[in-house]
Amino acid sequence: MQSAPATFTADELARRFSLELRGDGAARVEGVGTLAGARPGQLAFLANPRYRGQLASTGATVVVMRGDDADGHDGTALVAPDPYVAFAKISALFEPVPVRAPGIHASADIDPSASVDPAAHVGAFCSIGARSRVEAGAVVGPGCVIGDDCVVGAGSELIARVTLVTRVRLGQRVRIHPGAVLGADGFGLAMEAGRWIKVPQLGGVVIGDDCEIGANTCIDRGAIDDTVLEEDVRLDNQIQIGHNVRIGAHTAMAGCAAVAGSAKIGRYCLIGGAAGVLGHLEICDRVVITAMSLVSSSIRQPGEYSSGTGLMDNRSWRRNAARFKQLDSLVRQWRGRDD
Repeated sequence: MQSAPATFTADELARRFSLELRGDGAARVEGVGTLAGARPGQLAFLANPRYRGQLASTGATVVVMRGDDADGHDGTALVAPDPYVAFAKISALFEPVPVRAPGIHASADIDPSASVDPAAHVGAFCSIGARSRVEAGAVVGPGCVIGDDCVVGAGSELIARVTLVTRVRLGQRVRIHPGAVLGADGFGLAMEAGRWIKVPQLGGVVIGDDCEIGANTCIDRGAIDDTVLEEDVRLDNQIQIGHNVRIGAHTAMAGCAAVAGSAKIGRYCLIGGAAGVLGHLEICDRVVITAMSLVSSSIRQPGEYSSGTGLMDNRSWRRNAARFKQLDSLVRQWRGRDD
């Protein structure tokens, strides 16, 4: 069951989100779209100047934009200091949200020592282990597995097929997408006489309030201390977070990034897709790592950092790669050194 479709007037949206209205306040909005693809009855936004040329021909009934873009616009506009943020808030009104009735599905397997708040929802074919707790308003979607000694905080949602292995504690309003695994063993190994010995992973995973974790992302539990995501951390799909990593509040990471064990990432950082962070490093607050970069040393100053080379044709790459190997000898020759 889903919530009923929403419809709002431009005036209602302006008042609700404290925006300036220009044009027809009675214009009705029943959905959202892009400037180029919107139809009558939809709301679009203009945030990037590159798309300003699409404004004159858009089919959108209402457009969210900055004040200077709205000057001379014949249609209805909602003026915002940051149109993209305003659009994000407005578009959430039109997202169909499944209504999950409180209760436990008959097919769920709940350990007698676990507790499920009467206001929580536990879906079909879920398993909840010993001493675990599901708090009020939480949603445990179909096929989820919650191991021993876990907490699903109030208002959190495990959408479907999420696994909390053991000692995972979710704060409030955490959202986890299908296939994510939290609390699996960290990659701890010791070598003895040519053979690996597994190091027990005795810690847990702590996820702060308002975090979101993408599909098939894995967060390992700590070896001794916990792996920690502070509040409002956003992880995209297929990300690997190693044991004992700590990620500061409001940091966001794009898909396929990986963070090795015991690394510490600060607050308000942005980590691009497929970027990697080596273990035991520290990244300070407000650092941007561009896509496919490798962080091989700690970063102490805020700013934007990149590594790697730009794309080129294969013949040029092979030629340049051969020359990379000669860089050290060339530098030594330039310095007049033989050592």
